Amino acid sequence: MSRGKRFDVDSEPKLNIKKVIAVILVIVVIIMVIIAIYKLLHKGQDNGGKITSQSYYTSFKDDKWGVINANGESVIEPSYQELIVIPNNKKDVFLCTYGVDYEDGSYKTKALNSKNQEILQGYEQIEPVANYDENNNVWYEEDKLKVKKDGLYGLIDLDGNEIIPAEYEEISVMQSITHALKVKKNEKYGIVNYSNQIILEPTYDDIDDVYGSNLYVVVDKGTKKIINKNGEEIDGKGIEKVKSISEMETEGAGIIFEQKGKYGFMDLTGKVVIEPKYDDLTESAIGTFVAKQGDTYGIIDAAQSPIIPFENNVIAYNKDADIYIIEDAELNARILNKDLEEKLSGILLDINKEKAYIKMRVQDEYKYYNFKFEEKAASDVLTSNTLFLNKQNGKYGFVDKNGNVVVDYKYDDATEQNEDGYAGIKLDGKWGSIDKQGKVVVEPTYDLEEYLQIDFIGKWHKGLDLNMNYYCQD
Repeated sequence: MSRGKRFDVDSEPKLNIKKVIAVILVIVVIIMVIIAIYKLLHKGQDNGGKITSQSYYTSFKDDKWGVINANGESVIEPSYQELIVIPNNKKDVFLCTYGVDYEDGSYKTKALNSKNQEILQGYEQIEPVANYDENNNVWYEEDKLKVKKDGLYGLIDLDGNEIIPAEYEEISVMQSITHALKVKKNEKYGIVNYSNQIILEPTYDDIDDVYGSNLYVVVDKGTKKIINKNGEEIDGKGIEKVKSISEMETEGAGIIFEQKGKYGFMDLTGKVVIEPKYDDLTESAIGTFVAKQGDTYGIIDAAQSPIIPFENNVIAYNKDADIYIIEDAELNARILNKDLEEKLSGILLDINKEKAYIKMRVQDEYKYYNFKFEEKAASDVLTSNTLFLNKQNGKYGFVDKNGNVVVDYKYDDATEQNEDGYAGIKLDGKWGSIDKQGKVVVEPTYDLEEYLQIDFIGKWHKGLDLNMNYYCQD
């Protein structure tokens, strides 16, 4: 008998049923895998856009808003009167506002993809979910959109999948609570999470954007109260506003409150520990506070004993790096660890939570440190970069990861590459840009002295208002 034949040659020809079935099953499995891969790669293209290696940015030109890609090419020509919001710059979902009536406050919204096609249709409104950091800078949830349908609000993701059904009169983020939303139903406010599970029943006149130690600040029948998740009230009579609540229910935890324009601190039972006499008060650790008196800052403990005297222009605490930043009027900074020991000095440029580094400018040189204050080479921190900023004889240039010079040392100032491979170059008081190969994209022609952040996408430079996060060619 021959090997590999499907028929029995010694008898009447017939199919080997077991082998046929096995082959058919293999083919079916292969087809299913191919379909699954196709769907995965094309997920959201017909509805909510697509994830790509491409990046997208809001553009502004001739008083109109549009969208550019990571090459600086216009995806949507600047043609909209209102800012276009891109919640996730790796996905082609662009939220546009149009038809604004400034007299009655009405407006229309729509979502577009990179082909300028309208997507995520069927809603009366579709808007980004705005949030705010500790400095009140606006940012947007990357994977959630607020939608209005039949006069009520809900949430969807960027593929159009429902997260929370449109059943609320209002929806807004709780700035201080992770993954929770303030909702309004039947004219009352409550809190739900992103699974639409109720944290606080919607029975209150209002809810403040503050939370900690399972405590919430609500307005109930016209009276402001501090309550726990069971609705039981904490004694806090006389307070006008709660600024913050300790995150952990540990000894020394408590509540920073405002009364008559001054700030104080009470424990979790409502007992006042620090009388409201400070112009600002921030808890950096249990029992340790950054305080402001008049125009100067200091650091005190719960007994109000000065740890650092009130003689500083600014003191800020960064929770991610667990550091204190003391700045003078010229923005020269001293960086202190959690034990208040000075570790670094210079001009603070960035604290990157994701990559866990601190970027400083020290005597006209850019330096990088991890959160243990160990100095790191730029190539150790900026692992996706092709070029690295370097300085010789008072001039800036760029080298590759092996230290070979790619861009000569001829610029008065420069920036490191951004995630799209562009770097800013400054010569004779003007700024331009180079690409990831070190080729000049635009000669130094832009006057950006008033700009807080220098960043380029091709010939486009970042706009003056960082909150709006756009690029222009002014």
